[in-house]
Amino acid sequence: MARRILIIDDEDDIREVAALSLESVSGWEVIKANSGAQGLARAAEHQPDAILLDVMMPGMDGPTTFKELRKNPATVQIPVLLLTAKVQGTDQRRFADLGVEAVLFKPFDPLTLSKQIANALGWN
Repeated sequence: MARRILIIDDEDDIREVAALSLESVSGWEVIKANSGAQGLARAAEHQPDAILLDVMMPGMDGPTTFKELRKNPATVQIPVLLLTAKVQGTDQRRFADLGVEAVLFKPFDPLTLSKQIANALGWN
């Protein structure tokens, strides 16, 4: 059974590269959202197996989007992985303290992205 992943990222290029990577390397179904608000709606509607969530977005950022996902009974159980260019130790600790499954870093390797997600979620 193919996994369904929701990618929430405001950058078109990142969304497209990640989607292409996950679809072609692992055969996963990908749903895309270009903002936190759109991501909340798509998560509730499509019930993905996991969410890949950008940290830095205009309007509602990743951590705020994550907190909103946790408030909704329809999305509270969906595992979330943050995607960030911030690699400082303090940022990593702050993100980990949110309760996300993992923090993945930009730029990511399209050939190993699905493996990183699967390893973080125990999908091996």
